[in-house]
Amino acid sequence: MHDKADGIIGLSSNFSSTMSSRFSISIACLLFIVALVLFPAAPAKAHNGPPFPIIENHKMAGCSVSLWTHPDIGNGTFFVLLDPVPGGKIPGDLRIEIGIQPESGRLAEVMYAAVRSDSRGQVEYNASAQFDRDEFYRVRLVLHSAQRTEEVLSRVEATPPGYGRWDLLLYLLPFLAVAFLWFWGISRRRRYKRKNGSLQAA
Repeated sequence: MHDKADGIIGLSSNFSSTMSSRFSISIACLLFIVALVLFPAAPAKAHNGPPFPIIENHKMAGCSVSLWTHPDIGNGTFFVLLDPVPGGKIPGDLRIEIGIQPESGRLAEVMYAAVRSDSRGQVEYNASAQFDRDEFYRVRLVLHSAQRTEEVLSRVEATPPGYGRWDLLLYLLPFLAVAFLWFWGISRRRRYKRKNGSLQAA
């Protein structure tokens, strides 16, 4: 009879252990999926961290032009990076403007002059622009020189400034709390079963 009871207790323990392992795997998978969803989504909805490109290696005005931006609501920033095309050179009288307008058309386009700010051998022009709300804006990059005037269009979504990866941690906190409570409950249940098993064996 005692052996039968031990067998039942052993089976119950194995079943509980198996179910615990499976549930642990399920929790881990859930957290992993949430992380995968949140990490790519964060840059799309609220940009944090370094600027990102909206125009890359576009040939215009004898230059290879890239436009990077940090589009925070309020004061957004733009960085124009220039490299001469093979056999060419950057015009000495080059002027750069960036036009910003809501895609909805609710406001007229506003032009912002970019200021040259070379850094470590890289020809760079910087500009600040005003974004008054979270929406998509048309971005018009215009290069002027005595030889020509050329432009290229892009778009960007202005978003509220955030706390970078701390945002993701805040999003994950409820899931981490559930996982912690579950593991804590399992640990208490195992201790309780071990204690009861010792009493029954005695």
